[in-house]
Amino acid sequence: MQQGSQTPNTRWDFLTNHAHVLMCVAHDPGIRLRDIAAAVGITERGAHRILSELVEEGYVLRDREGRRNRYQVKPELPLRHPLVNEREVGDLLEVLLGSARPARGIGHTGASTVSGGTP
Repeated sequence: MQQGSQTPNTRWDFLTNHAHVLMCVAHDPGIRLRDIAAAVGITERGAHRILSELVEEGYVLRDREGRRNRYQVKPELPLRHPLVNEREVGDLLEVLLGSARPARGIGHTGASTVSGGTP
């Protein structure tokens, strides 16, 4: 590509939308779908589909609190790709969220889980 020329319209990212949704939920367990969609740059329907897939696979727990949902990431679960399957979701979130990462608490299984709130 020549200097001064326009960059192509192709857009890609180092992380999938699933990783972005997971980061949103880990950062704010009470986040709304519309806020996830806006942060990730997808539709609410897309955010709902991805979040439902994460819940179905057990990577996120969903609890109803009144009219809102509250989410809890299961950081002890393995990443799915064969290149990183020896690593856990919590390892990824720790790197990506850095100092903004949420506090760790004790989850339903007695394992450490990523959740919001104060330590």
